Amino acid sequence: MLQLKVDREEILSVIDRVTRKTLAMDLTWEWPCGVAYYGVSRAYQTTGNKEYLDRLVQWADEYTELGLPDWTVNTCAMGHMLITLYEETGNQKYWDIVMSKVDYLRNDALRFGDNVLQHTVSVSNDFPEQAWADTLFMAAFFLLRAGSKLNDQDIIQDALNQYYWHIKYLQDPGSGFWFHGYNHVQQDHMSGLFWGRANAWGAYTMSQVKPLLKDWYLYPQCMDVECSLRDQLAALKLVQTENGLWRTVVNDEESYEEVSASCGIAAAMINNGNPLHTKYVQKALKGILQNISEDGRVLGVSGGTAVMKDREGYRNIPRDWIQGWGQGLALAFLSDMLKNE
Repeated sequence: MLQLKVDREEILSVIDRVTRKTLAMDLTWEWPCGVAYYGVSRAYQTTGNKEYLDRLVQWADEYTELGLPDWTVNTCAMGHMLITLYEETGNQKYWDIVMSKVDYLRNDALRFGDNVLQHTVSVSNDFPEQAWADTLFMAAFFLLRAGSKLNDQDIIQDALNQYYWHIKYLQDPGSGFWFHGYNHVQQDHMSGLFWGRANAWGAYTMSQVKPLLKDWYLYPQCMDVECSLRDQLAALKLVQTENGLWRTVVNDEESYEEVSASCGIAAAMINNGNPLHTKYVQKALKGILQNISEDGRVLGVSGGTAVMKDREGYRNIPRDWIQGWGQGLALAFLSDMLKNE
C-alpha cells in the first residue's frame, strides 16, 4: 500500500470547490458530462455530502424529462452516474436507463474483428473499425460495473474482451505506453503517438478491474490487465515532469504538461497500490493542486481530441478552457487520495 501524506481538510476543500464549479457548468448528456459527473459521484461517495447527490438527481430528472439523445459509445459514459444514482436512491428509472445503454452496447453498437467496440461519437459510422483508448472509460468500464452489479457473466466477459483487445491493439510492448487509436482497416496506429489522456483512460480503467471483480484471478483476461497496467505505470513514472505532471504526448519533452492525463495516471497509481509509486503520486498531488483555481476550475486541460495526424496536432490542442473531463478526472484522483490516506 502507498504511504501517502495527505492534508485531509485541504483535499476536502478542493473537492468541494471543484464539485461546485462542475455542477455550475451547462453540461449536456454527452461524454464530457459523463466523465464530469462520474467525478462528482466519486466526490459524493467519498465525502458523503448529500448536496452533491441531490444536484445530480435534479439534473438527471430534468434532462430525462426533456428527452435523452441517441446512444453512442460516448453517450454511454453517462451510465456511470446513473449506476450511482440507482445505488443511492433505489429508483428503478435510473437502472432502466443503465440497462438501455447496456443493451445498445451489447446488441446495436458497431463492432469489428473479435467483437471489439468501434469508437463512435455520433449515430454515424464515424471512425470505421477504429479502437480508441477512450472507449475503455465510456463503454468497457461501464459494462464491467453493470455486469458486476448484476453478476451477469456474459456482460462481464464482454467487458473483459474489450479490455483484452484494447490492450492488444493500443499498448506498445516495447515501451509500455499506449497509443491513442488503432485503425483495423489500415492495420496501423495512425499518427503512432502516445497521447497522454489515452494513457490515462487505459491506466485508470485497468486499475478499476480488480476492485470490481470478486475472484478476479479466475478470469484469464484479468492477468492481461494486471500485466499491462504494471508495464504501463513502470514506463509512465519515468516520464513524469519535475512539476509532477505528464505531457500531452508522454514521451515528447516539447509537448505541454496536461492536467487531466496527470489526474488519471496518478489515480491509477493509487489504485494499483504499488508502494514504490508513493513518491510519484505525492509529486503529482502537488502539481495537480497547483493547477486548480480558487473557483474550482481544473487548469491546463486539453480540448476534446480526435486521433490527430501528427505530433503538432496534439501539441496545438488548446488548454485554455474548463472541460468536463478535467473536472471529473481531478475529482476521481482527489477522492482516491482520501481513500488511501
